[in-house]
Parts: sequence; structure tokens; C-alpha cells
Amino acid sequence: MTTRPTDPARPEPDHDCPLCPRLAAFRNAQRAAEPGWFNAPVPAFGPEDARLLVVGLAPGLRGANRTGRPFTGDYAGEVLYPALTRHGFAKGRFAARVDDGFELVDCRVTNAVRCVPPANKPTPAEIATCRRFLEGQLGGTVPPRVILTLGRIAHESVLRALGVAPVRHPFAHGAVHVLPNGRRLVASYHTSRYNVNTGVLTEAMFDAVVAEAARLVRMGAETVSAGA
Repeated sequence: MTTRPTDPARPEPDHDCPLCPRLAAFRNAQRAAEPGWFNAPVPAFGPEDARLLVVGLAPGLRGANRTGRPFTGDYAGEVLYPALTRHGFAKGRFAARVDDGFELVDCRVTNAVRCVPPANKPTPAEIATCRRFLEGQLGGTVPPRVILTLGRIAHESVLRALGVAPVRHPFAHGAVHVLPNGRRLVASYHTSRYNVNTGVLTEAMFDAVVAEAARLVRMGAETVSAGA
């Protein structure tokens, strides 16, 4: 696999990023408790010229915070990555380890907040502070054409990062929004264990959303589905 230079227009947070004091303190406490874990801001995963960008909420404590790869090591990834694979956005076997050889194809995955938050609940100030890194993922030399957001917080953070008021494009599962720059924003409930266990999100529901994102990517994001 060829390693491409990092796009300077897409900065990543430092390993010891101090921007959010509460998150930094929690991260340091986890380093002391679990020194073998990643315990740092989790970088985006996937090719930088991907046409599809998937945005989640934040790293899971025993998932991405442990492994260092988004949605790797927790339940949410067991729903996300197989769906991406079914629709041609990944190849290889996802084994929930960073050394599993699993690769994304024309897809990049990141989070609205890069550090694990206590109780999986970042504050509004932390979401806003970390948005500078989300802005980089949405821009760059080759910006994504389709953005798939997992959950309301990620959805609204993406819109704010693009300078769009969330009230203009309200969150609703399965909704497809046409953004002023011609890109498409596709919304989904988060693939969390809670949402799946309570029936808020089913595999079929999520698969349909990923299928729509794939359709938009492969049609050049020129059209949206009827009624979207």
C-alpha cells in the first residue's frame, strides 16, 4: 500500500493536544490506568482524496481510544465497517485491530471530537473547539463530495464547520441535504450498541443510508433520491 504525504490543509491534533482541559485530563488519567492503549486524539482513517467522508461523534473509551483507529474495537464499528464493505467502500477483513489489513476505498472516517470524552458526552465547548480539525477534513486539496453523519451532534457540527446554520438542514435519519457548495449531506442515526439494541437503528436501515451515499458518490453527487 502506497503511503501518501499528509495534506497540510488537513491538520491533525497533537498527541498531547491541550485545547480541551477536561478531555486532556481524562486522557492522561486513561494513560495512567491503561498505558498500553492509544489514549490520544484519534486521527482520521482512509484516503485523503476520498469522495465519501463519514463523521461520527467521538472515540469510544475501549474502542478507538484503545486501538487508535476510528470505530475499531467497539460495537459501532461492527455495524459501520461491514456496511461500508458491502457497498464497495472497504476491502479486506475487518478484525477490529489496527493491524488487520482492513482498508477503506474512496471513503474516510473521522469524528467530530477526536479525544474520548467522559461518559461519551463531549460538551458544546469541546465540540466547537475540535471543529477546526473537522473543517480540515471537509476541505483539503480534494474535499469530499458526500458526507455521511452519524447522529445529531456530528450532523450539526459538520454543518457549522461548513458555515451553514443547522436549522436549514435539520437532522433526520435517512435525510439527504443539498449543501450550498453542491455537496450532499446524508444523515443517519449513530451505529451505537444502544441504538441497535433499542431498535432505533436496524442493520437494514443503516444499509439503506449507506446505499444512498454510495449512489450519490458514484453518480458524482449530481442528483438526490426522489423526495429527499
